[in-house]
Amino acid sequence: MFRLLSLAALLLLLAPAAHAQGGVGGGGRGQRLGQLENAKIAFITNRVSLTQDQAQKFWPLYNEFSTRRRELNRSGRLLRRDITEGMTDQQLRDNFTQSFNTRQQELNLEKEYFDKFQKVISLRQVAQLFQAERDFTKEVIKRVAGTGSQPSIDTN
Repeated sequence: MFRLLSLAALLLLLAPAAHAQGGVGGGGRGQRLGQLENAKIAFITNRVSLTQDQAQKFWPLYNEFSTRRRELNRSGRLLRRDITEGMTDQQLRDNFTQSFNTRQQELNLEKEYFDKFQKVISLRQVAQLFQAERDFTKEVIKRVAGTGSQPSIDTN
């Protein structure tokens, strides 16, 4: 759960920085996020030691997982953002219930894709995948916080 929130927070932090660093034509933000995504793909591919055959099967599955996870994270952020002082106790309770349901859906999604990933990569590689995601997020946050410049992630 923390990993998911960290990645979501990272993307939110990078979007304004990417926008500020965008060049002529206004395409800097999309280009910047594309570079980050490419770095993540290279980082994970290297850390998980995917073969070409595995990569062809793995990446469409991972992209599907990432999209679904991103949607759930967005829902969770909206729920947390919607809490206001003027809410009744029942509205607060309902908001928390929805938030718990969203977090449960995130866990269920991870379990579902844990099983799906094992059909295309080994159990050890699945473990390496989840560790690589955490490491990538930490590295990007460290570079963005430490330098304020464009993070170039070492994929080796």
